[in-house]
Amino acid sequence: MAEGIMKKLYGFDTYVQSVGVLNDLDVDGFAIAACKEIEVELSRHRARNFDDLEHYGETLSGFDLIVAMSPASQRKALDLTRLFHLSVEYWPIMDPTGIGECREAKLNAYRQTRDQIFDQLKGKWGQ
Repeated sequence: MAEGIMKKLYGFDTYVQSVGVLNDLDVDGFAIAACKEIEVELSRHRARNFDDLEHYGETLSGFDLIVAMSPASQRKALDLTRLFHLSVEYWPIMDPTGIGECREAKLNAYRQTRDQIFDQLKGKWGQ
């Protein structure tokens, strides 16, 4: 969600890659639905983890900033970047997976997460 929202807000002038601690390959359908509501297309996006970056030719040293959105991703990012000169920021974003019993409750949790990401991005880099 974060990569898609970032590209919607700021275009492609800033290079952004979204990675997680785990690689599920498929983006969660609730994330796709919540982002579609704000015209962010995620259906073709594939989840990646830190190891996948190197596999696809990326190196962490090529980035200026890592924004971690979970304590696990923050720990992993700090561990991987201890030898690089780049910043790691932690944004406490709610993990919506597993929240809610029915479809609408689950979708509402993803909407909250989407909106938290949106607000954090605008707070960091403005309109």
